[in-house]
Amino acid sequence: MTAVRMGVMGCADIALRRMLPAMAATSEVEITAVASRDPARARAVAGRFGAAPVHGYAELLRRPDVDAVYLPLPAALHAEWTEAALRADKHVLAEKPLTTDAARTRELVALAQARRLALCENVMFVHHPQHTAVRKLLADGAIGRLRSFHASFTVPARPADDIRYRADLGGGALWDTGVYPVRAAQLVLGDGLTVEGAVLTSDPGRPVDTGGAVLLRSPGGVTAQLRFGLDDGYRSAYELCGTEGRLTVERAFTPPAGHRPVLRLERGTAVEHVELAEADQVTATVAAFAGAVAEGRPVDADAVLAQAALLDAVRRRATG
Repeated sequence: MTAVRMGVMGCADIALRRMLPAMAATSEVEITAVASRDPARARAVAGRFGAAPVHGYAELLRRPDVDAVYLPLPAALHAEWTEAALRADKHVLAEKPLTTDAARTRELVALAQARRLALCENVMFVHHPQHTAVRKLLADGAIGRLRSFHASFTVPARPADDIRYRADLGGGALWDTGVYPVRAAQLVLGDGLTVEGAVLTSDPGRPVDTGGAVLLRSPGGVTAQLRFGLDDGYRSAYELCGTEGRLTVERAFTPPAGHRPVLRLERGTAVEHVELAEADQVTATVAAFAGAVAEGRPVDADAVLAQAALLDAVRRRATG
């Protein structure tokens, strides 16, 4: 497969720490250009990866040596630049959330499908094989019939000027950390989830939500209790409770590449630790995107649309 020639739209921390090193380490992607509104910043980052510096995002989309765009911009800018990239016939790998509006997400997925372009929302944990192992244990009856699902993703407070606290840039806990437990519930419980209750909380002086809790329900009556936050002790885990046992996944959402997952399976008084092989969800995501480019299709379109609808319903339930 020919390497995807990637242009990077912005120099955010997630790009520098995780995505660009992963792209540089795989033969499936070639970083050809890095764009920034700051020419010096573009030169500094591009130089690290042997890419061309580009001044401005629109200029990046005009380059014939760019097949696809990685978009780590603030959430409020995703819809505008994702659409611009698709209309420029570029495939798009966008940081989550793809947009902060379910209707706009539907429009962009439809546009990508119509133009036969790959569109991927960068929710990386779904590409880690530990979740496949969880679903297999569940299907094999390891904990009996599933009764409830619990998931938490909370992180400590960031500096006061962090973009996650800016409403004009699409900040807030729901869009930043809430995506993870919502998508995990989709992975485990499947389609048809409904929002039965939702609360968004804000700290004094913050113009955005800094935490929240959600109650979902599956068509079969399984409940999902979700917690997320931007000013909490770190927690990244989910738990499945069944009629015969319980299965717990620690470091569920952001495990480092060298991490060896250990699933905790409890049945009565017996506890089993199921050890899995280490895996790198970042490179797995890059590979999934490259495969989608080759096929000219959005990645997990149905899951992305369902997630957008759930997040929109959570926001309406909590604020209305």
